[in-house]
Parts: sequence; C-alpha cells; structure tokens
Amino acid sequence: MTPYQSSKYLPQENTRKAWLLIGIFIVITALGLAYVKWWPYYGKALLAADQHSIGTSILTGIGADQAISIWQSASQYTITYFKAVWKAALLGMIVATLIQALLPANWLQKLLGRSSMKSTLIGGVSSLPTMMCSCCAAPIAAGMHKQQVSIGASLAFWLGNPLLNPATLVFMSFVLSWKFTVLRVVFGLLVTFGISYVANRFANPNKVNELVASQLSTTSNEQHALWTRWISSFGKMFLQVVPAYVISVFILGALQNVMFPVWANEGFLVIVLFAIVGTLFVIPTAAEIPIIQSFLSLGVHAGPAAALLITLPAVSLPSLLLVSRAFPPKVLTFVTLSVLTLGIVCGVIGQLWL
Repeated sequence: MTPYQSSKYLPQENTRKAWLLIGIFIVITALGLAYVKWWPYYGKALLAADQHSIGTSILTGIGADQAISIWQSASQYTITYFKAVWKAALLGMIVATLIQALLPANWLQKLLGRSSMKSTLIGGVSSLPTMMCSCCAAPIAAGMHKQQVSIGASLAFWLGNPLLNPATLVFMSFVLSWKFTVLRVVFGLLVTFGISYVANRFANPNKVNELVASQLSTTSNEQHALWTRWISSFGKMFLQVVPAYVISVFILGALQNVMFPVWANEGFLVIVLFAIVGTLFVIPTAAEIPIIQSFLSLGVHAGPAAALLITLPAVSLPSLLLVSRAFPPKVLTFVTLSVLTLGIVCGVIGQLWL
C-alpha cells in the first residue's frame, strides 16, 4: 500500500509518511507565498494607504499623446507583465506539481472530491492566502483536479485567487473607493462560489473520472522516487504551459490599444464591450486597480470601469488555455460566459451607483 491510498486502511508507518508529505507540502508552499506574496503585499498596502496609488497602469500607450507600434506594444507589455508575475507563475507551477507528487489523492478526494457546496466552499476559502492572479493559480487548480478534487472546488480555488484576494481588496479600498470594494466582494463571491458550484452540473462524471485516472497513471508511478516524479512532472508542465502562456500574452499585448477604446466611455454597449475585453485580457495581480484608475482619469464612466472590476482579474485567454487540459470544454465555456454576464451586470449597477 502507498501514501496515495486512504489512511483508514494504511499501516501506521504509512499514515505517518502521508502526513509527513502533507507537512512538507504546507511548509514549502507557505515559505514560497511569504516570499512572493505576503511580504511584498504588506509593503504595497502601506503604499496604497499613504499615496492612494499602487503604481501606474500596466497598459502602455492607451491615452498617450504619441502612439506606439504594435510590436512595441506587444514587447513592452510582455516584458512588463512577466517581470510582475514570473515569481508567482514559477511558484504556481511548483505548487501544482507538488500537489501531484506529495499529497495523497484519496485524502484530497475525501476532503474536496464531492460535487457539493461544502467542497466548493473549502476550495474557495483555501484560495484566500495564496492571492495569485488567474494565470498563476491556473496550474494549481489543474493539479488539484488531476488529484481527484471536484470541478467545483478546483474552480473555486482558481476564481477565488484573483477575485477574493484580501490584499487586492485592501488596495482597492485605499485607491478607488469603498463602493468599488463592495461590488468586488459581492460579485467575487457570486463568481467564486456560485459559478463554481453550478459548474459541477456541466461535467460528465465518466469523462472526468477517465481524465483523472489517466493523469494519475502518468504522475503517480510509485516505481519512481518521489523527487524524480516531481522533477518529471514539473518539466512536463513547464514545457506545456510556458510557450502557450508567453505567446498568448504577447498577442494580447499587441492588441491592447484596439481592445480598450477610451473614446467609448459610456452606455450599455460600452459596458458590454469592456466586459468582453476584460474577460479575454490578461493582467498581473491587482493590476485592474491602476487600470481602472487610469481609465476614470481619461473620462471613462463608472459602468465600463465596474465591468473591468470583475472580468479583468477573473479569467483571461491565457488562463483558460492553461486549464484547458484539466477541465471539460463545457465547464470552461460556462465559466467564461458566466463571468462575462456578471461583469456586464456589475457594470450596469456601477453605472447607476458609483
């Protein structure tokens, strides 16, 4: 028997080994988050409180007096973006592969494997300390699902990372306003827990079980040493994730000036347009705050800005590509359309309230 079997039927020494592996995973993850997220965000929170700003918009050329070429736009955005996220992206891949190498699959299945609201709630709440953007959290969510975590719990972790990020909510309260923060919390809860829970209904249990079984057969071969399995899993993930990730960010960077038309600043159709763009575009953690602040200063009304408040952080084309191997197309289509719809609703409310 192995540490990947239920601890109920394990000899005592194997139970201890399973809990030792869980402890190692928690320590590595906590140290990584402390270095990449917790300590830097503490300093950024002080900056937001003092200056009511966390920096300039990552979007280059929008609203500028001098236009830049598509190549410049793409290269500048790609470089700026990956400077902001590379540590978190690397940590996300490390944690994702450690989940598959260290954590007992049956333990995860027992804790988070049911298509219930309880599993979804645990998945969403567990996203609060990680505080990653959708792309950095995507490999972890995919790794969770490959280890028999339910679709609802995996999605709640993925969506909760950018939408319910406690640090982002603090920044937002200092930089934008409490009304923006209230909208973010309300719609963030709806997306993280509501959409994730309903998404369970779009999954074919037989196909999901086949997918999980195939992934487990390739990542949990007990004939190989633990760290050999982890290095192999990390290498495969790196080769699968990085090329598509970089290319998709580069393409979106090239199109940013077209995707964000600052000349269209109010009306329902503009809210819909900004919601669509926000759903597709990719940003680092909390970058929606200076983007919205910049748009408001350029005369864009509160409705389109409120639509970006939800759609920009929740999902993006690159993050959808990163989880496409782990989740059925119907599930990802439902999540994308639901985020878009709730982004439009948030925009309409924002237009009337903000």
